[in-house]
Amino acid sequence: MTMTRRSFLAAGLGLAAGQALGEGGGAVDGPGTMATRPIPRTGERVPVVGLGTWRTFDVGDSEAERAPRLEVLRRFLAGGGRVIDSSPMYGAAESVVGDLLAGLRPAGKPFLATKVWTTGREAGEAEMKESMRRLRADPLDLMQVHNLLDWKEHLPVMREWKAAGRFRYLGVTHYATSAFGALEALLRTEALDFVQLPYSAARREAEARLLPAAAETRTAVLVMRPFEEGDLFRAVKGRALPAWAGELGATSWSEVFLKFILAHPAVTAVIPATAKPEHLDENLRGGRGPMPDAALRRRMERELRF
Repeated sequence: MTMTRRSFLAAGLGLAAGQALGEGGGAVDGPGTMATRPIPRTGERVPVVGLGTWRTFDVGDSEAERAPRLEVLRRFLAGGGRVIDSSPMYGAAESVVGDLLAGLRPAGKPFLATKVWTTGREAGEAEMKESMRRLRADPLDLMQVHNLLDWKEHLPVMREWKAAGRFRYLGVTHYATSAFGALEALLRTEALDFVQLPYSAARREAEARLLPAAAETRTAVLVMRPFEEGDLFRAVKGRALPAWAGELGATSWSEVFLKFILAHPAVTAVIPATAKPEHLDENLRGGRGPMPDAALRRRMERELRF
């Protein structure tokens, strides 16, 4: 049966309400613990708040530069996080993540994701190998085609590597809403495991077709730029939290913004980037406690206008 946008959202918001109450779907795993959601094609569960590395982990070798990032990773893993996303486009970020994780030796295995961002088969293979070396990850959990660059060349190679056990999952990404049509077409024709896209309280274009398409095709969704690169915080500077934030156990705007995103049933995880441990703590709280039910989600939609 083909779901209309209206029926999908109605069903999804009903699911979100059930999840907020701890019924089916498992959005809330227990008091004070990080919520997890399943990767649709396998059922493997991942924590709903991950960690992006764009700009924040592109630093040098000095202890002064790396110490805050080490503490961010330590708190992230200790707080129940697993999904860490990077790219060769992000300068030294892959190497910094790989080096710091090697030093931490976490008890739980991180879920490491990166991307291929070049043209041509040979260049793509060389870049993917280098990314895995930098991250010290073989096999790699998730390889994505960054911004759909030369995807027709890269996806077949990625499928070969996945079949050989070098990747566990594969997907595509794009930062621009203008690419949503192309992303949707690939979801419907390429049987992808993941799609990474921008979505926030201020940028909701993905709700129209792309998020429903992800749900229909059983594609996991990673959400980038949940704070619009800080624009959302600037927009609410000086404003008190709305009264309904207390219903979610939210004590900061970051928690409110993350819970808004996670209230959408198609979203698997959100990956805010930070190099500040105190901000990391707030982000992790966005994945704990109640999620908005259908009524509160509608209220948030009305009141979170930017």
